[in-house]
Amino acid sequence: MALRTSLNPIIPGFAPDPSAIHVDGWFFLVTSSFHLFPGLPIYASQDLSSWRHIGNAIHRQTQLSLLKSRTILSPPSPNTGGRILPATGGLYAPTIRHHAGTFYIVCTNALRNEGERRAKKENFILSTKDIWKGEWSDPIYFEFEGIDPSITFDDDKVYIQGSATPGPATRINNFEIDLKTGKKLSEERTIWTGTGGVYPEGPHVFKWNGWYYLIIAEGGTHISHSVTAARSKSIWGPYQPAPNNPILTAYGTNEYVQHTGHCDVFQDRDGHWWAVCLAVRKNEGRYPLSRETFLTSVKWDGEWFQLERVKLDVIDHFGVQFPSSVLQAALGVDYLYIRDAHLDRYHFEEDSAAITLTPTSVDLSAPESSPTFVAKRQRALQGKTTAAVYQFHDTWDSAKLKFGLACYKDEHRYLRIYFDVADSAVVFEVANTAQGIAKTTRQVLDPAPEELSFCVEYTEREYRFLYATVSSLPSWVSLAAVDTLELTDPDFVGPIIGVFSVADADGLKVRFDGIHVD
Repeated sequence: MALRTSLNPIIPGFAPDPSAIHVDGWFFLVTSSFHLFPGLPIYASQDLSSWRHIGNAIHRQTQLSLLKSRTILSPPSPNTGGRILPATGGLYAPTIRHHAGTFYIVCTNALRNEGERRAKKENFILSTKDIWKGEWSDPIYFEFEGIDPSITFDDDKVYIQGSATPGPATRINNFEIDLKTGKKLSEERTIWTGTGGVYPEGPHVFKWNGWYYLIIAEGGTHISHSVTAARSKSIWGPYQPAPNNPILTAYGTNEYVQHTGHCDVFQDRDGHWWAVCLAVRKNEGRYPLSRETFLTSVKWDGEWFQLERVKLDVIDHFGVQFPSSVLQAALGVDYLYIRDAHLDRYHFEEDSAAITLTPTSVDLSAPESSPTFVAKRQRALQGKTTAAVYQFHDTWDSAKLKFGLACYKDEHRYLRIYFDVADSAVVFEVANTAQGIAKTTRQVLDPAPEELSFCVEYTEREYRFLYATVSSLPSWVSLAAVDTLELTDPDFVGPIIGVFSVADADGLKVRFDGIHVD
């Protein structure tokens, strides 16, 4: 459970591209998950303050493959502050909606092949009648060359809006669809190209007082990110831009909350309007948790609306500050794997506090295969992760076995502390190809330990890696520390922290106890 002193971010940690709805007194929210399985996490709340991770829309490996969700290093550009952008494939920018007793999610799976800079886009529809049960349909695919699909129900018709690629001059297209088959029922037509910012994307349409309001993101998802709006009397346009565009941005401000954009709006049971968006908490260039989900209020002025600037605290429509927020998770739903995991390599004890891993030779730097690594999203800016191995085995000596804790973003960028059995050494490693960083610190243990505990402590400015050789009242030894700047990039994904193992031999078992992730 994550308890925080401010409301925002309502979903801390790796939680970009939020979409939200209100159904029968409950708010439901979904975010992107990119290369992680299970994918498309679903959160529920009754008060917009306390949230619970109740399931994942991609929860069966038979639903789709994440094999091609590799990360490519894109060249620097103005909207990334002149820095390399690690661009991860996989599940992009879902939209959640509810209609006639059924919940729907539309999303993109971006497939990246080795040597190809442009991803193949597979767009699909998921559905369930019982969101609490956690069982979602297999994908129904539809033809669309783009990303960020959204879905609009309008009388007896259903429309898809999306960001038609290639970028940066993307455009917002619209077409009618058959939800049961994925078949297009109309031509695909461009309805808006935004106000001139690069990468018009993340569209959502809602109907209010006879108008179709269209909100999109512009400027790319980093420093110049913004939200703009337009409206029309027809879903097909023409769309008239809002006179107060952009209706939300932190660009050019000194706000702690930056990169605001990719917004969805909804009403509560009292008719008040709210918005969720992505943003980062940025301090002297550091935003170690990357893109998170924030809440803000929507203010109408006549026939147009403005989104209140995103702050850590939110004032409700009655002028009352929200209480601090709590994030919980149903047992087991928040464990994560990389891409197409081999789930038979993981054995969980009943309370999930102990996990036994079966290592393979696949390491964290693999771009397609899945390493033996199970983790959770880092939810806290300040906290720690711990795990211990109490049972060592003689069979490990010749297997080049390594095991420990890792803080992982993608195959190019990770931090880890581990025990190298062959050398009887505790090792710290930091890798960030985007920044040209590769460093290692090694401490030989003599005599070899019979048990070993690992700890990662973190603040907004630093990750610190520690170990202990005695489980009872351990005396922690600090092996290394790294500035969070070394894991901060204009990226798509946030850090996950967990246990891993890698070995040359088959059939080994490594049991981790006392696993805890803040």
